[in-house]
Amino acid sequence: MNGQGASADPQLQQFIEIESQKQRFQQLVHHMTEVCWDKCMDKPGPKLDSRAEMCFVNCVERFIDTSQFILNRLEQTQRSKGSFSETMTD
Repeated sequence: MNGQGASADPQLQQFIEIESQKQRFQQLVHHMTEVCWDKCMDKPGPKLDSRAEMCFVNCVERFIDTSQFILNRLEQTQRSKGSFSETMTD
């Protein structure tokens, strides 16, 4: 053996990470579409009325804002846990 079997190929790892990110993004878009559709679409018709259009715009913006808030909050929590554990080991 040449030792390469022990560690995964970096290109393969990068490919897997990119594909995983794509999948997570697609799941997020699907969920957002489902939530906003249920909230904004009373009766489907040949075209969107202005109320439904504004509802979709607001729904998507709130969904993005909320997702970003949650991600930021999780990052802060992770950082504070890291800082706490570092001070405990010093």
